Amino acid sequence: MEPVFAILVGLFFSAAIYLMLSKFSIRIMLGIAVLGNGVNLLLFTAGRLTREVPPIIPGTLDSLPAGAANPLPQALILTAIVISFSFLAFLLVLTYRAYQDVGTDNTDEMRVAEPVNPPLPPMGY
Repeated sequence: MEPVFAILVGLFFSAAIYLMLSKFSIRIMLGIAVLGNGVNLLLFTAGRLTREVPPIIPGTLDSLPAGAANPLPQALILTAIVISFSFLAFLLVLTYRAYQDVGTDNTDEMRVAEPVNPPLPPMGY
């Protein structure tokens, strides 16, 4: 099962990089969301995928039994999901406000701070 998840992580990463290289801010935002999901899946896969032994320490033992899933990546993923959701909400609001102010989501056309006809550099000193 882990090779399937490794291939899925690779697909997530490649799709995220493709989307983030776009010049439209909505695609960039979706690429960041897909990248976050890919990282979460990578951490989940690194923590071993076992169904036989849950990550619960019985009362008679002091540590996890052999072959148990590692609970630390699962806890990290829960935290990462909350953080990535709040970051995505922030990006959504930022993208919406930029669209309201500029009127486009094309990053090439969002050059508000740059002059229309920039002065030429000096030809000599």
